[in-house]
Formats: sequence, structure tokens, C-alpha cells
Amino acid sequence: MSIDTGRQASRSVEQATPPWALAVKRNGSTFGLLSLALVLAMAFSAINPDSYATLLNVESIAFSIPEVGLMALAISVAMTIAGIDLSTVAVANLTAIFIAWYSRVGVEQGQGQLTATLIAVAGGLLIGVLCGLLNGLVIAKLKVAPILTTLATMQIFTGVAVAITRGEAAYGVTDPLSSFGYNSLLGVPIVFWLFGVVVVAVWLLMTKTKYGVSSTMMGASRTAAEYSGIAYTWVVTRTYVLAGLISAVAGLVLVSRTASASAGYGSSYLMLAITIAVLGGANPFGGRVAVVGAALAAIVLQLIASGLNMMGVSTYIYQIVQGLILVGVFVVAFERKRVSEAISRRRRRANAQTSQTNQQKEHQK
Repeated sequence: MSIDTGRQASRSVEQATPPWALAVKRNGSTFGLLSLALVLAMAFSAINPDSYATLLNVESIAFSIPEVGLMALAISVAMTIAGIDLSTVAVANLTAIFIAWYSRVGVEQGQGQLTATLIAVAGGLLIGVLCGLLNGLVIAKLKVAPILTTLATMQIFTGVAVAITRGEAAYGVTDPLSSFGYNSLLGVPIVFWLFGVVVVAVWLLMTKTKYGVSSTMMGASRTAAEYSGIAYTWVVTRTYVLAGLISAVAGLVLVSRTASASAGYGSSYLMLAITIAVLGGANPFGGRVAVVGAALAAIVLQLIASGLNMMGVSTYIYQIVQGLILVGVFVVAFERKRVSEAISRRRRRANAQTSQTNQQKEHQK
């Protein structure tokens, strides 16, 4: 009776709460990041009104977000199942190198610009899928820890990229790719539109499909998920394939924007991508979908980078800021988990004591 009464009271409280308040409560992290982005934009605009609050700077920020934002999204997806993907930058570089290489070779062999572009992009995305598949199979079948697996494959993919290019940059892309990387649609860079489409697609996949629910359950509790009939190998393999595919899209954006690719490009992106994923709400312990949060966190970090750059602050200071943000978010995550576990233990003890008291009263009667 007491449990039912508590549930009814909880429902009545929710019904009495205004819809907007419930939305804020359920999406506190998202609203927090939105608020932070607005505060940062206003603060930097006040400091540098002639340069920060301009259409040119907004466009520059929008061009810069997709690359690292997509990498952060790949890491966030992996964290949903309590994993991590350290190979995302290496996969993006390997994809970019293939696209740049085939763009040149395809045109030289007489293929049309569009045909060479489509083949290059399809091949690049396939590389991302295969790299993700390798990560997933090693983790799921060989039971190697995700951090060790992806650290090893990061070195492998980078080594392959260096071997292919002989350590040199690959230059040249087709006209369609160049237009894709530099042009805008309705005043917004096309690459940012692509970023938005990928975010929406991944959000739908992770929240509205059987796979998404299964991956979240697997991250929250592998034991409970397996008792529910969810196959560990099935979920892990698909998760890393998805992460590899997203990383390949990041490589596509990279090569279309720079018209070049190299094995060492974006060496600082990995730490930045991890920071964005964690700031966006991804739980390193798993069990939480943070797709929209990752996108907003990418915007927040780019706002900070642009603002500090206009203030003449050294890039090394920005790296320190990234590190402090990452440490701070990790501390909050660990403390939140510790407090949650402590509250759960207290509730179990209280329930046990209540049950024992009720049994004693029944015996006395």
C-alpha cells in the first residue's frame, strides 16, 4: 500500500507541475548548455563587439564546428554502452586520405567529376564502417577493453595512413567536394547542415529504435540487459560500426573544407572531442544518450575558442581550459554516481527496516 501511495503521490506531483517545468527538469543538461552558449556569445560580443558579433565570425564558427562535433558524437555514441572510441580522429584522417586520393585518380582515369566524387565518398564511408567493425569485434569477441582496443587501432589506422601517403599530405578534391566544403545554403554552411542532419539521424536511432534502447540498457547494466535477452555482441558491434561511420563523415567534412588530408591532421582533436562528449552529458559509465548535448557542447567550445582567439589568448591557454573542463565534468560525474549509489543504499536499508517492522507488528497481532 505504501509503495502504491508513493507512486500515486509522485504522479499527482508531476500532473500538478507545469509542462515547461517538467521539460526543464528532464532536459536540464540541454537547457544548461543552451544557456551557457547564450551567455558566452553575449559576453564575448560585449568584449569584442566589432569582431565577435559579426556575420563573418558566426559563419567561421559554423564552418569549424562540424569536424570536431562529429568526432565528439562518435565518442558519445560509444560512451552510451560504457565504451570509448579513441580511434575516431585516425578513422577520419584515413577516410579523408582515401577521398582525396580517389578524387584525383578517378578524374585522371576519365571518370566524371560527379562519378569520382560519389565513388570516393562511398569508399570513404565504407572505410569508416570497416574500421568500426574491427573495433566492435575485438571488443565484443576477444573481450579486450574498449580503451585498449581503440588505442591500438588508432595506431594501426594512423600507421596505414602514413604508409599510404609516405608521411606527406594528399592534395586535391573534385569540384563538387570543394563546393560542398565551402558553399552555404540559406546563409548557413552546407557542412553545418550535414552536421545537423547527422545529429538528428543519430538522435532518432538512439532514442526511437530497438537498437538505441538496447544500447542504453547495455550501458546502464550489462547483466540486466543480457537477462532481458539483449545480445552483447550485437549491441557492441553495431555501436562501434556507427561510431566508425560518424568518424568517416567527419573525414568527409575535413577533406572537403581543406582540399587536403594527412595522417597527422587534427592531432589535438581527440582530447577536444572527448571534452565535448563529456560536457555534452555523455556518461563514461554508460547508460545515457547525449546526442543533442554533444552538438551543443561543440558549439559552446567553439564559441570559447573563437572568443579567446580574438582576445589574443594563446592556444595553449585554450588547451588548459579544455583540460579543466574535462576534469571538472568528470569530478561531477563521479560525485553524482557516488551520491546516487549512497541514496540507493539508504533507501534499500529503509525499505528493509520498514518491511521488518511490519512483519514484527503482524506477528504481535
